[in-house]
Amino acid sequence: MDIVGLINKFGFPIVAAFGLGYFIYYVWQWVTTEIKPVTSEASKVLVDLIDRIRMLDNDLIRLNQKVNVILSLRNEKENDDISKKKSHISESDSK
Repeated sequence: MDIVGLINKFGFPIVAAFGLGYFIYYVWQWVTTEIKPVTSEASKVLVDLIDRIRMLDNDLIRLNQKVNVILSLRNEKENDDISKKKSHISESDSK
């Protein structure tokens, strides 16, 4: 039977409802067979990338802490050297 014969026999709303039902079924099958596996794989890749970004962030934090410690130690050493020079100069002036 063609579409016109079905509409004449059952009416437009019934034929349209079955047509929309088939469309929904087709879209659901397409999503579950083609889209869902791709999104699942993309989700796994996204989780891996997030883990890598967290590792890099932790590495940057550790590196920043090390640089800060080295800079503070260097500043302390320079301050000690300056105070030693000042004390040496003041001792030589007092003599």
